[in-house]
Amino acid sequence: MREYLLTLCITAAVTYLLTGPVRKFAIVAGAMPEIRARDVHREPTPRLGGIAMFFGLCAGLLVAGHLTNLSAVFENSNEPRALLSGAALIWLIGVLDDKFEIDALLKLGGQMIAAGVMVMQGLTILWLPIPKVGTVALTQWQGTLLTVALVVITINAVNFVDGLDGLAAGMVCIAAAAFFMYAYRIWYSYGIEAAAPATLFSAILMGMCLGFLPHNMHPARIFMGDSGSMLIGLVLAAGAISVTGQVDPDNLFGGSERSTVHQMVPLYIPLLMPLTIIAIPAADLVLAIVRRTWRGQSPFAADRGHLHHRLLEIGHSHSRAVLIMYFWSALIAFGALAYSVNSASMWIVLGVVFLSAVGLILLLMPRFRPRAPRWAQSFVPPRYRRRAPATEPAAATPQPASQEQERTPVAAGVSGVNGATALGARSRLLDRRKAESSR
Repeated sequence: MREYLLTLCITAAVTYLLTGPVRKFAIVAGAMPEIRARDVHREPTPRLGGIAMFFGLCAGLLVAGHLTNLSAVFENSNEPRALLSGAALIWLIGVLDDKFEIDALLKLGGQMIAAGVMVMQGLTILWLPIPKVGTVALTQWQGTLLTVALVVITINAVNFVDGLDGLAAGMVCIAAAAFFMYAYRIWYSYGIEAAAPATLFSAILMGMCLGFLPHNMHPARIFMGDSGSMLIGLVLAAGAISVTGQVDPDNLFGGSERSTVHQMVPLYIPLLMPLTIIAIPAADLVLAIVRRTWRGQSPFAADRGHLHHRLLEIGHSHSRAVLIMYFWSALIAFGALAYSVNSASMWIVLGVVFLSAVGLILLLMPRFRPRAPRWAQSFVPPRYRRRAPATEPAAATPQPASQEQERTPVAAGVSGVNGATALGARSRLLDRRKAESSR
């Protein structure tokens, strides 16, 4: 575990430190597109954040290759090299798109080529553990097509959800954390060494996202662009493919199929885990394709109908919409993880149902703003702090004016020549009254 944490921290540190210089480079290179109709930010923001994330990936793999235990992953498997090859290709395509806005079909072809490069180097699905059926071996063409399809779907799902500051990086980080715990448990609890590459990929992916998030949270100073979103989507898919296609429970454990299923529930969860970790982005992808096709548009035509756009339309703030997406991603990913640990526990199901109800309430109450307790006031943003009751200033009590002041033109605000004339007339009238009273 310490070597994984070291790899994660170095990846995050390299990504974080390089993002600042990359931002300056993006500004100089002109990778600051004009604000489009579907954008939610108000001023041009540089892209190319994927450059820092790619070098963070390289640093993580380089460090892991020189550690005592993790170096065995590079010796016993060619998957890390396959990942680096596919990541480099998809990263180059993303950089070109961030700068020159290449065609969507050209990007799709590049994604398929990157997935094919990984397949050629051994990162492919060899078999599928299907419950009540057993392990189904796939032919070379079946494995290749399934691997390419999973990579392309994951890349585009992550790319589609990258519409708010910090949304894609945070959701992928949550998915990578859940997948890391899942793969780590398979490797060390069950002694399945084939899960080691997926564990390493998940740790590096978490470092890439955590290092980039401080620069990308609202208001974002830099966007990851397609060079970043397609990169983290590919790394996420590589971990899922590594676990799904490389673990064969029938060859590792004896006994009947029923006992294997009950004993090795986590080995059958790979069929669902890759889908749960991208459940929200994948649902957004499917809805976008159906929506655009129904309107007679191209499935790759951009619009403002994504889930995060809908959250903004019903009244949620930018930060609140991102947190709601985080919540649902964590609920689905960690709910599947908890079920893989103990599928017979009813408390897990009840907990997921309860949290889903809480999520629906928060989703339907965009104006609700929780307040933190007084002891946590200094740890939360100002908008979640309790405001002190406003004290109204004491109203000034009017002073009763004397009759003489009311009758005096000067007291009434008369000034200048008219005021002086009135004052003289008033004084002559008083002198006359005194003379009459003395008589």
